[in-house]
Amino acid sequence: MIFEKSGGAVDWLIVGLGNPGQKYEHTRHNMGFLTVDLLAEQLNVKLNKVKFKSAYNIVRFGGQKCLVMKPQTYMNLSGEAVREAVQFYKIPADHVLVIYDDVSLPVGKLRVRPTGSAGGHNGIKNIIAHLGTQEFPRIKIGTGAPSGGGAEMIDWVIGVPSQAERKILVESFENAVKAAEDIIENGCQKAMNDYN
Repeated sequence: MIFEKSGGAVDWLIVGLGNPGQKYEHTRHNMGFLTVDLLAEQLNVKLNKVKFKSAYNIVRFGGQKCLVMKPQTYMNLSGEAVREAVQFYKIPADHVLVIYDDVSLPVGKLRVRPTGSAGGHNGIKNIIAHLGTQEFPRIKIGTGAPSGGGAEMIDWVIGVPSQAERKILVESFENAVKAAEDIIENGCQKAMNDYN
């Protein structure tokens, strides 16, 4: 599903990944949701429109018209929401910016990537499957990993970070919003130099 640069109503799609509902609101798996919530808050808008299986709004950000979305499909089906928006607005994959949690990074560490595999992340795996490409930029926010690995991993990602971790993560969300703006204005390479 490769589109040329859209001349349409939207230049970029910014997707924060997470799980809907109060139960998951502040869990490690919701780093993407929490980041785009902050972005919307800074722009004084609410992500309160409903379409593309998402809560979303269209904003001016980084000098571009951006659709900012939180898929409401649950993490493992995030690609369904992304595909609907991408098809509707004919957004090319390199203008689909995905923000999500990464257990392989230390708590609060950011990693900007222009492309890459799913690295075991089911939300990303599903987006790659629905877009038919992994050539889309992403911002990963480190959550650290449980010492036991394996079976504990699910409890870890849907667990709530400690008070100390939350302090670090709040700063990470602010930096992730700045990194997103950097990617949109100046491209991935500059953002990688500035934030990795």
